[in-house]
Amino acid sequence: MQMNELLSRLSHPREIRSLEREELRQLAQEIRQKIIDVLSVTGGHLASNLGIVELTLALHTVFDSPEDKFLFDVSHQSYVHKLLTGRFSQFHKIRQFKGLCGFTNPKESPHDHFYAGHAGTALSLGLGVAKTRDLTRKEDHVIPILGDASLTCGLTLEALNNIPKDLQRFLVILNDNNMSISQNVGAITNILSRFLSNPLSNKLYQEILSMLSKVPNLGSFLAKQGQKFTESIKNLVSTAPFFEQFGLSYVGPVDGHDLDCLIDTLSALKNSTKPVLLHVLTTKGKGMETAINNPTCYHGCKPFDKVTGKFHAQSGSSTFPQIFGKHLLEMAEKDPSLVAITPAMPAGSCLESFMEKFPDRCLDVGIAEGHSVTFSGGIAYGKKMKVVCSIYATFLQRAFDNLFHDVCLQELPVVFAIDRGGISGPDGSTHHGIYDISFLNAMPNMVICQPRDGHLLKELLESCFQWNRPTAIRYPNMTTEEKEAPLQTRELGTAEILAEGQEIVCIALGHMCHIALQARELLKNEGILMTVIDPVFLKPLDTDLLYRELSSHRFVITLEEHALQGGLASIINSFIVQNGLNHLSVLNFGIPDTFLEQGSHKELLSELGLTPEKIAAKVLSEFSFSKTSTLITTL
Repeated sequence: MQMNELLSRLSHPREIRSLEREELRQLAQEIRQKIIDVLSVTGGHLASNLGIVELTLALHTVFDSPEDKFLFDVSHQSYVHKLLTGRFSQFHKIRQFKGLCGFTNPKESPHDHFYAGHAGTALSLGLGVAKTRDLTRKEDHVIPILGDASLTCGLTLEALNNIPKDLQRFLVILNDNNMSISQNVGAITNILSRFLSNPLSNKLYQEILSMLSKVPNLGSFLAKQGQKFTESIKNLVSTAPFFEQFGLSYVGPVDGHDLDCLIDTLSALKNSTKPVLLHVLTTKGKGMETAINNPTCYHGCKPFDKVTGKFHAQSGSSTFPQIFGKHLLEMAEKDPSLVAITPAMPAGSCLESFMEKFPDRCLDVGIAEGHSVTFSGGIAYGKKMKVVCSIYATFLQRAFDNLFHDVCLQELPVVFAIDRGGISGPDGSTHHGIYDISFLNAMPNMVICQPRDGHLLKELLESCFQWNRPTAIRYPNMTTEEKEAPLQTRELGTAEILAEGQEIVCIALGHMCHIALQARELLKNEGILMTVIDPVFLKPLDTDLLYRELSSHRFVITLEEHALQGGLASIINSFIVQNGLNHLSVLNFGIPDTFLEQGSHKELLSELGLTPEKIAAKVLSEFSFSKTSTLITTL
């Protein structure tokens, strides 16, 4: 058969039902090859999707999407679902600008019911969807599809506690590959691993009952009386009791790569009169040996050679997260009071070396963002330990109340290393870190700062514990410079003037200072010299410097890779109004009040008008200059 012969002609998942089992197995091979082919070029979530091929095929064979609703938790494992629901021709553009989203997206397809990029939401959403279905007397099935890592998320446990025992046509799929992005952690994962380490538990249970029933004359009596004994044995080695206590009928575990078994099991469970949990065992990276052996590296992978599986060479420059991880380890080697906490992101936040060297001082708490923040507050209590909570900006949103109630209100000096602060590129709307300044700034006594380069990041890390206040150091996931220069202590709330000019001043946040300086060069060609200020601190502001500079200029622009609502623009505009600087004309450059989709960093900046060329052109069109500026060298 030709490559993608079956896959390319599918226009609707109903067509899968006409395929023979052998054809389904071939379709599974075509799907795996298509995913490998495309992601070797674009990068993306590889290992998780290779592991869910047969399960997704079986679900679409037995159920009728979109009437029956598949709710993927996180949904980074929805690539197979996308290929089977009419998006084959667009798949080469997954996670690309103007292409397919890397997560489920209702605007893309009626088969996608929710945006889903954060863990733990599927079960709660599923219960809500099922409630509406029952109130409106519909007959469709609701199928939340969870990864085992979702069980470490508090939201999933809250939903488990609210499952009605008489809920019908509600099938929870537990896709158990013993991994999230990194290795799962915590006590709940042991509930599943108990069964994995005792794969014959169900068989043992049945064999004991069979043996007792065969005892002459007493078999039936012994089998009946021995029920509690055999149940006790099962409880020792089985996952079932945990879920059954929440009203779910437990089935499994079943082989997640055995299509026949999956289809037969799903068919048998389809019309259950009780809510059911089907425990499915899958292998992350199935079909690609290098991905199986390195599931963390191939979770969200970069482009690679699809023959050897080796990643293509990347830029030699370090990224902000890499500099953070390396320098924090150096600090920990010198200071035994330094502790780092991360919610399931040791790899992405570059803390693996720290964790390996000091496992008692670098802790992964699983997908539990709220707990990670409150836990950090508990460690910081008494101020004997220096605590760094390393968390992505988009995930910190989930812990807003913990930040307020358990850290800021308690006046605990937890340092939040806020990774992915800014545009998150291919991950899209659920992952852009463009809202955190707005809620961080609402917290009294909070410090908010952002380095423009790796050297300044290290200086802020070295200085932050001296401030003795809750502190947020936010930075993007992009390459940056590291200077060979001594580290200076950073004084709280002190800004820097990077270039001096006349008439117009640009206040640029973090790495956007480099774009501001490039725009300055373009304006200089027009006879205009722009002052460029790096505030470094958003809270507290360097009010003396800002008042002095804004008083002596006619025009001001702000430049940030953050939502304008609540970001740098809002902070500076408020400062201007409060200080009566009514002579100023203001332009704010940033992200408008909209949800930003996926694309490369460069493409999204261009679309948002945040390139040096577009900034300079906008300045020239909006402001009228006297053009009497004289050349002043960039500092």
